[in-house]
Amino acid sequence: MKKKKAAPKKRVVKKIKAPKPIGKVTHFYNQINVAIVKFNKNVKVGVELHYRGATTDFKETVKSMQFDHEAVAVAKKNKQIGIKVKKRVRDGDLVFEVK
Repeated sequence: MKKKKAAPKKRVVKKIKAPKPIGKVTHFYNQINVAIVKFNKNVKVGVELHYRGATTDFKETVKSMQFDHEAVAVAKKNKQIGIKVKKRVRDGDLVFEVK
């Protein structure tokens, strides 16, 4: 009589969640270093953002935002907001919130 082999134990693999972007760069004004970003959630001044794209990868704290040439403290969802940045960003770059 032959003994049956025990079934191998299943390994549990934890999936690493990739961060979801909170916005996307729609335009960049090179002369004044201002990125136009369309956010998909509300964002306040003072939040650290991570800009990432094909050739872009840097983090920066939001110091000022404008909507229709008026300073705003909170960028509302689905609005295109002008943000002063220290480096060049490109159209289509994704914006992530640093936690």
